[in-house]
Amino acid sequence: MPEQHLFEYAVIRVMPRVEREEFINVGVILYCAKLKFLQCRYHVDIERLQSFCKMMDVDDVAANLGAFEKICNGGTLAGAIGKLDAASRFRWLTATRSTVVQASKVHPGFCTDPAATLLRLHESLAL
Repeated sequence: MPEQHLFEYAVIRVMPRVEREEFINVGVILYCAKLKFLQCRYHVDIERLQSFCKMMDVDDVAANLGAFEKICNGGTLAGAIGKLDAASRFRWLTATRSTVVQASKVHPGFCTDPAATLLRLHESLAL
């Protein structure tokens, strides 16, 4: 039987009007410390987003989601946060904030393949 690995994940949300606390799930970020895995997957349905909030700047949302991806990948392209270790980058991305793009609370689980688990979670929670 394949070894099970502890992972943590959060749903990436777009919250056009933070004060109303309404959101659309657009992606998932998954971290597995043992396998040194930190990745996110996202997809923005522009029509759905604009029907939810006509004034939403989809280019800004795309830039913010791109920043999530860069920070997951780490390195200098992600700025100072990208230089941190994977655990610190995950904690930074999932910290509570009042911004248009934010993460849900963190949830744990066990998996044998974090990439496949990320895909499954993305399909079930954000599409």
